Amino acid sequence: DPTTSDVLVVPDLSTTHRDDEDIDYEQVPPLGGPHDPQWLACGVYDEPLRDENAVHDLEHGTVWITYRPDLSDEDVALLEEQLPDDGIMSPYPDLPAPAVVTVWGVQLQLDGARDPRLEEFIDEFGDGHTAPEPFVTCEGGLTDPQGGAEGVSA
Repeated sequence: DPTTSDVLVVPDLSTTHRDDEDIDYEQVPPLGGPHDPQWLACGVYDEPLRDENAVHDLEHGTVWITYRPDLSDEDVALLEEQLPDDGIMSPYPDLPAPAVVTVWGVQLQLDGARDPRLEEFIDEFGDGHTAPEPFVTCEGGLTDPQGGAEGVSA
């Protein structure tokens, strides 16, 4: 099973809430740890997200697909087709791979939008079972990618 051999697993991540504080995460993008008290609404964003808010979504069992900003529109659309309803997707500068799929404590670097491991990863980890607060909805989350109170369409 190619999923398990390439997956990064980081156990015992902190679930501490930190107000308005920038956090230096070890992984890019982060896969858990201390985070902002506010989460983001699920959906597809066309600009990078504030890590501290996206990590709160991960705590709720959300799947986060990130991709390099220079990925083709066609590939971005392919990734979007595979995004679960309770997922978030965004470009991410300086990503270590063309695309990365992340859930709380678990992450996989993808070769691109057509990487068959994306579907396997979502099948295995997309149900939220790795998250401290699985099955919490994204509803009521912020819609500003940078975590501000002002909403923008996502």
